[in-house]
Amino acid sequence: MRYRGVGHIGRFALRELLRFCLLMLAVSLATFALVAASPIDPVQANVGQQALMGMSAAKRAQLAEHWGAGTPLLERYALWAQGALHGDWGVSLRYNAPVAQVVGERFASSCALMLTAWVLSGVIGVLLGIVAGIHRDEPVDCGIHGACIVLSSTPAFCVGIVALMVFSVALGWFPLGFSAPIGVHAADVSLLERIHHMALPALTLALTGVPSVALHTREKVIDVMGSDYVRFARARGESTGSILRRHGVRNLIVPALTLQLASVGEVFGGSVLVEQVFSYPGLGQAAVTAGLGGDAPLLVGIALGSAAFVFAGNALANVLHALIDPRVREGRRDDASR
Repeated sequence: MRYRGVGHIGRFALRELLRFCLLMLAVSLATFALVAASPIDPVQANVGQQALMGMSAAKRAQLAEHWGAGTPLLERYALWAQGALHGDWGVSLRYNAPVAQVVGERFASSCALMLTAWVLSGVIGVLLGIVAGIHRDEPVDCGIHGACIVLSSTPAFCVGIVALMVFSVALGWFPLGFSAPIGVHAADVSLLERIHHMALPALTLALTGVPSVALHTREKVIDVMGSDYVRFARARGESTGSILRRHGVRNLIVPALTLQLASVGEVFGGSVLVEQVFSYPGLGQAAVTAGLGGDAPLLVGIALGSAAFVFAGNALANVLHALIDPRVREGRRDDASR
């Protein structure tokens, strides 16, 4: 049985690897196709209309060749794929640096922002969902439910603009933007200053992810509190807090964790808008710059990185689900023994 179990794990890993490779292929090809179909002229977008009109025809043709404006889609993709298979993702035309270097530097800046927002959205969402579920149909439940509906229907950039106007402009509690004070060298910026600049964007990004977790947790709390074993526990005199700790935590955490890990892509998508509002120099802002400038190699690198994050989040959700829920482990053992 042990050998067959190992074989089952190997087949599972091989299947996931194949899915990952197909995902990377589809994302890269789709990104190149979207850039090719874009009405943006990369030469004009990066040189400027006035400077372009003053150039000679030979110079314009040279710039168009440099930006790949006249190269067919499949030819451009084939050249990029050939280099990518050897670890070369190309050179960013906007930043004049290797794509891997630009993505690495920008990811380092965005990682703390996205990770903080991801954790906050999960913690706040679970707590609000538990409170709303326990106080079902009471004023606090109606307030949380209404706030979640409003937040889920509000774009992230609108939440960011309102937060910027209230907490930065009106109250002056947070800086207006950027990841460090203006005019200060990056090496001289303290940790507290970085946290101060990151706090409002992280809270804004976290608020956009709270509704889905809170509403899902609320429904789970209602199901748990209405189950037979909870009614039996109440008959024995257990308090609501004791019931949640002993009987409800596992049933609540598993779906919330799965949903939260699957929301990695939403966090990245929200960070694109939030970073633009707060002028935060991260991966999201680089994606906007690459898209508006027709920088296909950089845009493909960012798209592949975000797709890999989502895939890793889903894979981690499956693994943690199996570790937390014994029924999943038993099911996998049964499949492996057949």
